Amino acid sequence: MTDTVQTPDASAGRATEQKKILNRLKRAQGQLAAVIAAVEGGGSCTEVVTQLAAVSSALDRAGFTIVSSAMRQCISGDDGENTLTVDELEKLFLTLA
Repeated sequence: MTDTVQTPDASAGRATEQKKILNRLKRAQGQLAAVIAAVEGGGSCTEVVTQLAAVSSALDRAGFTIVSSAMRQCISGDDGENTLTVDELEKLFLTLA
């Protein structure tokens, strides 16, 4: 069994991906807070549904970013402990569909 040594570029790339994912999740969290506030405040149906759609989209994008990052790691030959099989990646991707 060989250990994979990560280059600074690979580590920086992962940090950038993680930051993108966290930003999307935080955006979704803020949008969800707006949905809750709209429901609690008796907001219009249109306002609530619009905000809910924004939350859903932000979560979908975060999920797709996570899956695409995992795919890139597998393609690049990164044999870390979180390596997924093609079937596992497909299942993750389909979970978001």
